[in-house]
Amino acid sequence: MTEPSTKICILGGGFGGLYTALRLSQLPWENQPKPEIVLMDQHDRFLFLPLLYELVTGEMETWEIAPPYAELLASTGIRFQQGCVANIDVNAKRVTLQDETALDYDYLVLALGGETPLDGVPGVAEHAIPFRAIADAYRLQEQLRLLEASAAEKIRVAIAGAGYSGVELACKLADRLGDRGRIRLVELSDQILRTSPDFNRTAAQKALEERGVWIDLETKIESVGPDSLSLLYKGQTDTIPVDIVLWTVGSKPPSVVASLPFARNPRGQITTLSTLQVVDHPHIFALGDLADTRDAEGQQIAPTAQAAFQAADYVGWNLWAAITGRPLLPFRYQHFGEMLSLGIDNATLTGLGITLDGSLAHIARRLAYLYRMPTIDHQIKVGLNWMTQPLRELLKP
Repeated sequence: MTEPSTKICILGGGFGGLYTALRLSQLPWENQPKPEIVLMDQHDRFLFLPLLYELVTGEMETWEIAPPYAELLASTGIRFQQGCVANIDVNAKRVTLQDETALDYDYLVLALGGETPLDGVPGVAEHAIPFRAIADAYRLQEQLRLLEASAAEKIRVAIAGAGYSGVELACKLADRLGDRGRIRLVELSDQILRTSPDFNRTAAQKALEERGVWIDLETKIESVGPDSLSLLYKGQTDTIPVDIVLWTVGSKPPSVVASLPFARNPRGQITTLSTLQVVDHPHIFALGDLADTRDAEGQQIAPTAQAAFQAADYVGWNLWAAITGRPLLPFRYQHFGEMLSLGIDNATLTGLGITLDGSLAHIARRLAYLYRMPTIDHQIKVGLNWMTQPLRELLKP
């Protein structure tokens, strides 16, 4: 009698989920049936999130940074299921989607990412735009298009948060809008990019100043209106006119995992072992924004894209090891540096003893992300498009 295949259900098709699935599909399964791998995501396309900013300036197209799962998973044996999770029953080992589709599993991977909290400040949920998804970029694009086509002399954009997302958005928008733009960064702390290396922070500060971006440090957003923003600075509240508010502050685990019986840190992230298994639940792995990820030495790892890339390799390997009776490996994170886009054809990076900014850093960033794209086929398509783009520009009438 044929032994039944192990069922692996991976929730979330971002860096953590998709790359775990691809890693699993590449491992050898000679002595037993290859597991049934189901990858579930609410969208039909993967999103290479660090390049989402390039949509704002038209430097890249949707197909380059958001290829369909059907295309990426062709010939891998991985089944894609589009849907939203309604319930996870860890005792019955079953996931139920909102359309009542049931996914049974032997092993579960939680990689649903995080959500931008929009309920902490009055008016944010109604009037501000987060920047985590293709839909957010499209919404921003449409508002910019309408404003650019209007008779407005200035287009006023406020960005909440001077972390990585806020700084990159500010530079991209300043380059797109040019003299017509009035970009404002609002930051609660006393400096931009608090966790960034000094070289990158200095390069970012210079890029923002050159583009005329206003930076409001130690400033709290009190409320957001349909066309205004109330700011609190040193005990005084000022209300200023604004056309667009972008919200890049904070991250929280998805609500669907909030009720699961797992240990968590104070931020609500699921506590994991160094093997990336959920504490007291060896058949469940968690990674990415929703997980409190620790390495082999117990060091907390920030939920960045490069951390998710690396964690996915370990989750894939440890699933294979658990199924085939091999020892699991503790996560060993390697920090390769940090890259930021600072406008069109401009970036900064530090890592591995290298510091670069300007156009060279822009090229290095592009190449690094090209290498990290999920499949060889997609890397080739995007790489060829980038190489032939200058020729196509020359041949335009």
